[in-house]
Amino acid sequence: MDIREIQNLIKFVAKSGATEVKLEMDDFKITIKTTTEGTTVESVPYMQQMPVAMQPVQQVAAPAPTAEAPAAPVAANDDAKYITVKSPIIGTFYRKPSPDKAAFVEVGATIKTGDVLCVIEAMKLFNEIESEVSGKIVKVLVDDSSPVEFDQPLFLVDPS
Repeated sequence: MDIREIQNLIKFVAKSGATEVKLEMDDFKITIKTTTEGTTVESVPYMQQMPVAMQPVQQVAAPAPTAEAPAAPVAANDDAKYITVKSPIIGTFYRKPSPDKAAFVEVGATIKTGDVLCVIEAMKLFNEIESEVSGKIVKVLVDDSSPVEFDQPLFLVDPS
């Protein structure tokens, strides 16, 4: 989570009227407290290193090569030239602002920095996810109304 996302979260909490919000992720915690007048917002971010448990490595026999095996590396190389837009939060992914409206973006749409790509609902709050890059939507990686995890790929964008 970068400073811009923290600032947006502070603004959102101040507007919502909540008096305290705590957000805990794997490597950091943020507590935002507001006063009753809503004029003072205190943000207390800090980083906390979590111990990483090492998983034992298991030897698995390699599958027999098939005719489709060479196609997989080519597809991976094609995706390497695209920028992946990832989910900044855990929640439910929605492509539309409401069920009766059109999707924010479609495959083939040209976007610019700041355009809303989707919304993610987390704890009954709808968070607009804005593009941090300009380009063309190549692929939507998540189905509408699906749960998403933090840092899960949502879109592939061609920056050219």
